[in-house]
Amino acid sequence: MVRCRLLGDHPSAYQGEIQIMRMLVLCAFSIFSLASRADADKTFGVEEYLKLQGVSEMSVSPEGDYVAYSVTHNKIKEDEQQYTVWMVPTAGGEPVRMSSMESSTWGASWSPDGKYLAVLSDRKDDKTQVFLMDRRGGDAQQLTKLKQGVGSFQWSPDSKRMLIVAEDPTPADLDEEERPNPRPWVIDRLQFKEDYVGYLDRHRSHIYVIDLDEREPRKITDGDYDDSSPSWSPDGKFIAFESNRSDDPDRNRNTDLWIVEVDGEEGNLRQLTSGKSTDANPVWSPDGTQIQYTTTRTDVLPIYAITLPAVIDVASGESKIIPALDDLQVFNARYSPDGERIIAILEAQGEQNLIEIDTATHAVRGLIEGSDTVFDFDMAANGDIYVDVSRPGLPGEIFGYRDGALEQLTFTNKKLFEDMSLATVKKFTYTSADGTSMESFVIFPPGYKEGKAYPGLLNIHGGPMAQFDYGFDSEAQMLAAEGYVIIQPNPRGSTGYGQDFAAAIVQDWGGIDYQDVIAAMDHAIEQGWVDEDRMGVFGWSYGGMMTNHVITKTDRFKAAVTGASATLYMANYGHDQYQRWWEEELGLPWLEENRERWDKISPFFDLENVKTPTLIVGGEHDWNVPIVNSEQLYIALKRMGVPTELVVYPDEGHILSVPSYEKDLYERQIKWFDKYIPD
Repeated sequence: MVRCRLLGDHPSAYQGEIQIMRMLVLCAFSIFSLASRADADKTFGVEEYLKLQGVSEMSVSPEGDYVAYSVTHNKIKEDEQQYTVWMVPTAGGEPVRMSSMESSTWGASWSPDGKYLAVLSDRKDDKTQVFLMDRRGGDAQQLTKLKQGVGSFQWSPDSKRMLIVAEDPTPADLDEEERPNPRPWVIDRLQFKEDYVGYLDRHRSHIYVIDLDEREPRKITDGDYDDSSPSWSPDGKFIAFESNRSDDPDRNRNTDLWIVEVDGEEGNLRQLTSGKSTDANPVWSPDGTQIQYTTTRTDVLPIYAITLPAVIDVASGESKIIPALDDLQVFNARYSPDGERIIAILEAQGEQNLIEIDTATHAVRGLIEGSDTVFDFDMAANGDIYVDVSRPGLPGEIFGYRDGALEQLTFTNKKLFEDMSLATVKKFTYTSADGTSMESFVIFPPGYKEGKAYPGLLNIHGGPMAQFDYGFDSEAQMLAAEGYVIIQPNPRGSTGYGQDFAAAIVQDWGGIDYQDVIAAMDHAIEQGWVDEDRMGVFGWSYGGMMTNHVITKTDRFKAAVTGASATLYMANYGHDQYQRWWEEELGLPWLEENRERWDKISPFFDLENVKTPTLIVGGEHDWNVPIVNSEQLYIALKRMGVPTELVVYPDEGHILSVPSYEKDLYERQIKWFDKYIPD
């Protein structure tokens, strides 16, 4: 139930139960370092947000001389987002656009021999396909022509083949002629819905291999299972992947690692891991003897289990968790070219760092830490590292990391931010009601004057398995530019603070996490930053759900904005995509012994306490947190005479992506707070 509504996330990306929150970055100066820029001629507003470009999906050429990457921007006239591929020299210089402006292109990846740059694109038809850009010149060539389209791809080590992940073609994909009406959905699965996908049938995701010369894809995995996260062995003979191949995958989260021989007989699978954990994201060591992967604990509810780095010996099947990181969230791990290190991104205490792990000793060393937030990285054959990172006042850009220093290579938003006065960001420690030490980020408006109390907004993050960090938060920047101090706490349920911290809210939504977010606001009042008579609250997804809890428990806030939220949780069961999560945490809703758990965490039963004027927003086709929740909240507040509005964005899912809708949302939100929070 995460909110992710920022440039750089392609709509074809997986929208499952836990979405990775990718944010453009603004790191902290000292609190008042921008006060002297109060006379700058512009601040970050809605119009500036719409001009912001997102950098993502980087790939370093084998020689290490170029970095290819995706840039996301808004096409205002067409009212849509577009993705283009660029390339920048690692020695420095002007970037070059590699793809046309006629269609979206993304996901660039260099062939290991350096001859081709492969990309995904929806050009020529509405299905995503792989295209090859020859480094020697010429137009891009279409490699795949799968009727169902391509989800992802990966080069073989010898550059002669490519693996592809694609869903099985549906009858609609195979229709030769356009039908006047779509076919009916025929459903017989327990897990039958997914946001941005729709109703789920038995057409599963499998792995194909395509030869660059023959160009005919060959399916190498099959069955009533979804296969994902494939990884070539260094010799190109095997592919490791993750899959839940239990008797009924819809009833559990038990993904395991598997190996398939690329040129072997059909069905030649070997299972590497077993158990009740979620084993995923396999990456081979350069010598092919080990696979690094992520796993989860089994002594907490699976949805709250943080991902831990582990290594398995391919021959023996013996695996172990890397002990120094057994309570912290790690992702995007991969081996250095010499196999002596594992490089990974670590989420810890409001930071997102780049670390290295010695493969022999498992000793951990920080590479990029502090207020630099790392979103992605890649390595050249010589071991040089390139990162998508940000610094204070700078949204995410590509940097080279050499000899412990960062060198900026791209300057995508430089012109936009010239002479702009930005809000400043700083992390603080405070104490919650039960004495637990907590952290929150405070965003101070441009020109902030020490000793003056400002109107304050409590911003609650989605997830709840996520964290606020030093990343550039466009929404907070826009609101701060309007003169608000923004408080962004990491309450219990957040990642980055250990497993117990993340699992503390089990069956207690709106309980201990409510205490944590309110304590963050009280801390801001005590410090003199926020005027307690001029406060608002807002959030999206789980942040919206917590906003609903806040307004049922206190009338301290003068205005609220709740986005893609839920109020009567039992109404979601069988309508959203989370039936498995609901059952794991609360039990089957129709059983009397479970009713108290469901009712306890649903703010619906306390709506009679609401006095706060509340703006309610969401997407029409959101199957993550369906709009029925917003409708129920709206009609209840309307019946009680509480000032409220319901705004539904047509055809949108959980994440708003249409530029005009985002503009409408932000302008409407600002007006709502300005109307009900006194000057």
